[in-house]
Amino acid sequence: MTIESFKELAHEDKLNQLRHHGELLGTYERRSADGDSKTSGDIFELNNFWVFLSDDEQMVIPSRRNPLHKEEEEEESEG
Repeated sequence: MTIESFKELAHEDKLNQLRHHGELLGTYERRSADGDSKTSGDIFELNNFWVFLSDDEQMVIPSRRNPLHKEEEEEESEG
């Protein structure tokens, strides 16, 4: 499955793909668009892309970049 085909799925189908084929990588807090708040959830790896799933399962956001990798880089530069 490609990220493009994942985006076209219905919400429930996206959740099923994550449950059956996704690999849970860890927890993550996603910043809002305006940067003033964060949404808690998990990051899954699915084929060659990553997906943020909010704790309430209402937000399912695919990405070509691993946000956990970016977070690790930021922690290393701060330390």
